[in-house]
Amino acid sequence: MDFSLTTEQDLLLETARRYVTDNYSFEQRRSMLAASGHDGRGVWRGMADLGLLALNVPEEHGGLAAGPLETMLVATALGEGLVVEPFMSSAVLATRTITGLGSERQRADWLPRLASGELIAVLAHDAVVADGRASFATRAEKTVGGWRLSGQKAVVYHAPLADLLLVSAQADDQRGSEIGLFAIPRDSAGLTLDSYVTVDSQVAADISLKDVQVEASNRLGSDASAELGAVAAFGLAALCADTIGALDRALAATVEYIRTRVQFGGPIGRFQALQHRIADMVGHIESARSMAQLASLRCTAPDLRERATALSAAKVVVGHAARFVGQQSVQLHGGMGMSDEVAISHYFRRLLANEIRFGSTEAHLSRYAELMTEA
Repeated sequence: MDFSLTTEQDLLLETARRYVTDNYSFEQRRSMLAASGHDGRGVWRGMADLGLLALNVPEEHGGLAAGPLETMLVATALGEGLVVEPFMSSAVLATRTITGLGSERQRADWLPRLASGELIAVLAHDAVVADGRASFATRAEKTVGGWRLSGQKAVVYHAPLADLLLVSAQADDQRGSEIGLFAIPRDSAGLTLDSYVTVDSQVAADISLKDVQVEASNRLGSDASAELGAVAAFGLAALCADTIGALDRALAATVEYIRTRVQFGGPIGRFQALQHRIADMVGHIESARSMAQLASLRCTAPDLRERATALSAAKVVVGHAARFVGQQSVQLHGGMGMSDEVAISHYFRRLLANEIRFGSTEAHLSRYAELMTEA
């Protein structure tokens, strides 16, 4: 299987990496996160100017209509820089959801603004996994002229930054029960957010909806289950790529540290036992890289079983690498490895969070076993 990049793809990766290097160094990131009320809008506008937010927007709405591989390349660069802006939430998940489910009016209204960075949208969907299955704690009741939503959503990444929330719910009307998706402005009456900072320094919120009124025109599509499964698969592949970026930088930081850390009269990197541990880290990362590339190739496969099998396998291998490399990096740095002033502690947290997001390693291992049993 050929994983070589085209000239345009190489340029996209280099552009994203250069932007992160110039605008998102570790010290710049720490300063931005420490700033009171920082919402990253300056960085977000810069990403929009480069076209990074338009990757998944169709050409007719001002986008680049790129595919999963281009998204993977940008996600890798952002993972390398530990970028906390809502690229995954808005430019990937929400954008693809609107593209797949939105009416022509909705796409024409929202997609150009998503591409320009003017609008941030966030998908609030329960238990987002590769096959789209979900257990709902939110219901939508049909009313005259619209819908009334009540329920909760937990750990919705970047919800505090969103202008528009795309909320999934069990929708009950005369035709029966479907999975509905509803676009709700963040300042809607009855909608409250309990915001917090996640372990990897990103923002998230638990969402509560109490009799939130939604106009009929703000429902996206009819039964959204199939499209939400496709979006989740695409997002999982992008998350794997983000993890690869963090893994590469964690390894590089660890190698640099053991080359310069002097003990017993010389750098600790000369000890064979530590060299073996570095070699094990490299092996895990290269296996994870291959599976992340496979995920980007299979995340849009029309065969649902093929898609789910490849993505769960990728999440397992990438998850194991995240856990192993993260732990080894901290251990090889010693006690300072968990200090906030040292970059490796932030990579460790990113890897920890990514292993859990979109379904844990254990959950996807069980899912993969089920799929193999069904064969």
